Amino acid sequence: MQELMTQKKNKNKLVISLGDPAGIGTEIILKALRSEHLNKNIQPLLVGCKNHIYTIYSKLIKHGVNNIANPNKLDIVDIPLESEINLGIVDKYSGSASFKWLVNATNLLLDGEANALVTAPISKIAWHKSGHKFEGQTELLGKLTNKKTAMLFTAVSPNNGWRFNTLLATTHIPLNKINTTLTKELIRFKLDALLDFCRKFKEKPVLQIAGLNPHAGEEGKIGKEEQNLIIPALNEWKLDNPNIELIGPTPPDSCWISSKNAWNCSSRENNAPDGILSFYHDQGLIPVKLIAFDEAVNTTLGLPFVRTSPDHGTALDIACAFKAREKSMIASMNNAWLLSQ
Repeated sequence: MQELMTQKKNKNKLVISLGDPAGIGTEIILKALRSEHLNKNIQPLLVGCKNHIYTIYSKLIKHGVNNIANPNKLDIVDIPLESEINLGIVDKYSGSASFKWLVNATNLLLDGEANALVTAPISKIAWHKSGHKFEGQTELLGKLTNKKTAMLFTAVSPNNGWRFNTLLATTHIPLNKINTTLTKELIRFKLDALLDFCRKFKEKPVLQIAGLNPHAGEEGKIGKEEQNLIIPALNEWKLDNPNIELIGPTPPDSCWISSKNAWNCSSRENNAPDGILSFYHDQGLIPVKLIAFDEAVNTTLGLPFVRTSPDHGTALDIACAFKAREKSMIASMNNAWLLSQ
């Protein structure tokens, strides 16, 4: 893994919330904590139901999955479930549990117990069933910390160590609300967040901006947002950051091609940007998951602590099969430790 340019001294403790108990969160956590690829400095502190952890541990053993962490050897903040949970089926009880676990985990960070938080996937449907009307964990963390946040996905290529970064300008909103959500101020804030993150690894990173419309608007012929909003916002940002190369807006259908090539080649030398700004959720996450599904890590920027999460959901359809891959959880833990140093 690439070394950060600026080092800080922080604790090795990672607070890990279990996510929705009906999903694969506990499974991939137990698998990740025994992986030979996990940074050995990490000291995990799990937040969730101890009985649930033991139940998943027993089920994994019965399914022949033996290379997993033993709950007897783990530090656990025990917050019991209110009701029995059925794997693969979310309800108000699973939503209430994952919400409560995340709130308690966040409070540990705010109290200075650790410097990094790793969150297993939650179900937004379950949260809503339990009365918690947040769009996701990122939005709740912003509320709990009273901070303006940004959602970035980062991954390190196993082929060459190159780091791939994509930040979303908007997150969990419908497509028909993107136009009214995007502002010059929002674009500038997201670019600042992307630059600050990329500077952890490179002094003068190259940033690229995806267009919002097909062909990046074709000079206003296929949408006016690039001409009226995006390009003026980029020009203003360039005035404040004259030493940073900013490319775009680039037609979205070709914006990530150089990143794909950089990810797959054997050398770290490439012409790919260090960070890409995407304007909406699926525009950015489709290429991220196609290029780096097992390695990508959801990273929340702007919080008073580091927060990471796997780039996938609860995987309810395989929660009873005990065959979930833990690679993105391992990457989440390793990145949380690295970024908090």
